[in-house]
Amino acid sequence: MAKSQPDGYTILLTDRGSLTVNPSLYVKLPYDPIKDFSYIGIATDGPYVLVANPKLNVKTVQELVALSKSKPGTVSYSSFGIGSMAQLNLEAFNQKMGTDMLHVPYKGAAPAAQAAVAGEVGVTIAAVPAVQGFIKDGRLRALAVGSEKRFAVLPDVPTMTEAGASNDILLPTYFALLAPANTPAPIVAKLNAELKKALADPAVAERLAGAGLVPVGGTPEAMAASIKQDVPRFADLVKKIGIKPE
Repeated sequence: MAKSQPDGYTILLTDRGSLTVNPSLYVKLPYDPIKDFSYIGIATDGPYVLVANPKLNVKTVQELVALSKSKPGTVSYSSFGIGSMAQLNLEAFNQKMGTDMLHVPYKGAAPAAQAAVAGEVGVTIAAVPAVQGFIKDGRLRALAVGSEKRFAVLPDVPTMTEAGASNDILLPTYFALLAPANTPAPIVAKLNAELKKALADPAVAERLAGAGLVPVGGTPEAMAASIKQDVPRFADLVKKIGIKPE
């Protein structure tokens, strides 16, 4: 897509990790997330919920912090894989909350969630729809959601801020639209307007909510600012974790 004609007829839907984390995970990428694209806008946020196996016997974020600090290295968490948003978020949790949870990578979000349900690990993060059933039947306990507002389907689960932590610990993924670099501004503006129009459709909003996604419909400028902040932020985190670029 980055090498396509900048005429507005070839656009890309991608996620936060692919765009802003991959530059730190690979020595050579065939694209530069800052130079090779024109940003149309972030379509949706995909917030995560922090969940624990009930046998861990923690009911709040602060209880999780206290347990991990009292028994360093004994509380484990599952992720979607090395360098995934799950690992980066929970390592940020370790660093900012002073905890020492052990990382156990799995091949995908579903196996990571199942590992927490089975008790193979104590903690994980997941998209709300992926674990909503497990929370409802008591096989997982929700500690906090990584969003500015509580989820309607999880009204009793606090945000990270309400739980006594910072929302920048549990950053959501997002899904955004991009065009090739040098796409004319009027074309970008039209595509952004159509994005916002689609997100304003009640039927679309309902479908997105069912998938655990929050409509954003932000501006190209806001997306550009977010990416320029994310790339060095994740690079610093990847370096601190000790992940070696491939």
